[in-house]
Amino acid sequence: MTLKRYIATMLLTTLLCWTAFMLVLYRIDPESAGTVGMMLFFISLFFGLLGTLNLLGFFLRFVFLRNTVPFRYIGISLRQSFWFALLVCLTLLLIQEELLVWWMPILLVLGLAVLEGFFLARSLEARIYQKKKLQHQQ
Repeated sequence: MTLKRYIATMLLTTLLCWTAFMLVLYRIDPESAGTVGMMLFFISLFFGLLGTLNLLGFFLRFVFLRNTVPFRYIGISLRQSFWFALLVCLTLLLIQEELLVWWMPILLVLGLAVLEGFFLARSLEARIYQKKKLQHQQ
């Protein structure tokens, strides 16, 4: 898949997700829909945020980090947009269930930061291993 096709596909699916979110927001009564309505709300919000933040993260990296191949930005921006969309949805879910206290988002952010740090360290380790492997082959 080319980069242009990926961006166009992601843009189209993100618009569809936001359309679904707006339909859920304006057409479904949370009192009568119950669990199914709330699931539709959170799923459409999550995927709408995921697509939007993914495209935003990709374009920001594309503009400001011109030193590497653009395809490398896709995985990083997708992973980080996943964490942020998850953070927003979990926070809203805690608010809905009236379980949100001031320290809960801090724990969520710290937990997601540890996960992201793990993935960044793992990718850095893989790059160092590839460089050493190339040096030994030469």
